[in-house]
Amino acid sequence: MRHGKKVNHLGRTYAHRQAMLSNMATSLILNKRINTTLAKAKALRKYVEPLLTKGKDDSTHSRRVVFSYLQSKEAVTELFRNISTKIADRPGGYTRILKTGFRVGDGAEMCMMELVDFNESYTQNKGSQKSKAKATRRGGRKKAEQVSAPAVEAQPVAEEQTVEAPVAEATEAPAEEKAE
Repeated sequence: MRHGKKVNHLGRTYAHRQAMLSNMATSLILNKRINTTLAKAKALRKYVEPLLTKGKDDSTHSRRVVFSYLQSKEAVTELFRNISTKIADRPGGYTRILKTGFRVGDGAEMCMMELVDFNESYTQNKGSQKSKAKATRRGGRKKAEQVSAPAVEAQPVAEEQTVEAPVAEATEAPAEEKAE
């Protein structure tokens, strides 16, 4: 029985599993997104998240530790230059697993694993959702509409005045040229 054993061996020996996870972590860091099976993605998350945390501290020791896991200079450089700046304020949870269905050949559950801060569609949607005010029954919405309505009316008046001034100058300039 496997009671209390948290490592998914993925049907591989220790050396094969470590090499596979190292290659998958390198691909994830370089490409920001990979397609794999759900079991491998869950194992990879446990492998790569501590490396991403190490990437926040740009020291020689951190670089050497990460290189000992990844065995790729390009991946280490990418991690410490580009990725560490984006994840600097995030307290963990650097990866996202999105299920994509089942593989045709053997029915394995497939997924897409990506770095959270590098998917622009998710980051843009979160900003727009936060700007919406929550509807309540207390009447707070009416006050917000009354405050915003006069501010909107004042802006077009200012725009109309600025639009009229250049038009007047444009019509006078050709008349002066014709007179000369």
